[in-house]
Amino acid sequence: MPENRSLSVADPGPLGLAAFALTTFLLSLANAGILKGTGPNIVIPVALLYGGAAQIIAGIFEFFNRNTFGATAFSSYGAFWMAFAGIFVFPGVASALGPNSVALFLLAWTIFTLYMMIGSFRLNVALTVVFVLLFLAFLTLTIGAFGNSGMTTIGGYLGILTALAAWYTSFAGVLNGVSGKVVMPVGPYSHSA
Repeated sequence: MPENRSLSVADPGPLGLAAFALTTFLLSLANAGILKGTGPNIVIPVALLYGGAAQIIAGIFEFFNRNTFGATAFSSYGAFWMAFAGIFVFPGVASALGPNSVALFLLAWTIFTLYMMIGSFRLNVALTVVFVLLFLAFLTLTIGAFGNSGMTTIGGYLGILTALAAWYTSFAGVLNGVSGKVVMPVGPYSHSA
């Protein structure tokens, strides 16, 4: 009879947050109007391979860690990045979808982010900051996609802040993990996961 071993994995959270932060940062630079010309094209491969694939891998390992929030967040936002890239990778998809399809896509992600933001209130302050900023970014980008281009620019700047908060939280996970103590605080936990 095979020996019953439990799988022990490193914390996948910092990887998922880093992939999310970098991809969000690049797209947000484009949305804010800072990254112009052919620069926004860099977002697509990064969305597929880092924002998408790395977050899905992190999400799968969060399942092994019995972290429902992390598994749901990373797997879902990884799929978001792959779907987002797919809109631009497959010729004719964006034009065939109709005038409000991207806005409705963003609206659906705004709703998802709203309930994930509420869930983050049970975790730590750093994650809550990430999700509050992400919710505001999605909300303004949705309004922008419905025709208010000024809101897209605001959403871009909110996305940059979201990326910075996610990078901080990722770096805290890495540095605290290798230090064996809290070097970069993420705020108190309100309950044990």
